[in-house]
Amino acid sequence: MKQLRKILTAVILIAAVALGVLFALQNKEAVPLDLLFFSFAPRSLALWLLVAFALGGLAGLLVSSFYLLRSRAALGTSRRQLARAQAELQQLRAAATPSAELKVSE
Repeated sequence: MKQLRKILTAVILIAAVALGVLFALQNKEAVPLDLLFFSFAPRSLALWLLVAFALGGLAGLLVSSFYLLRSRAALGTSRRQLARAQAELQQLRAAATPSAELKVSE
C-alpha cells in the first residue's frame, strides 16, 4: 500500500510539473504587474500566475496553521478539564461511606 501511495504521488508530481512547463511555454507574453503603489517590470504571464498561486498557497497554509494551533490549545484545555473532573469523581467515590451505599441499594 505504501508503494502504491509513493508511485501515485510521483505520478501526480510529474504530471503537475509537466502541466506547469506546458503552461509556461504557452504564456510567454511579457506583462507588467501594476499594484496600487508599485509597478513591477514586465515578466511572463506564466511567472506572475505561478507566483500568485504560490503566494495564495502560502497564505492558506498560514491561516490554516493558525486555526490548527488554536484548536490544539482548546483540545489541551479540554483534556485538562477532563482530567480534573475524573480526579474529582474518584475522590467523591472514595469519600462515599459504605453505609450510604447500603441504604441506596436497599
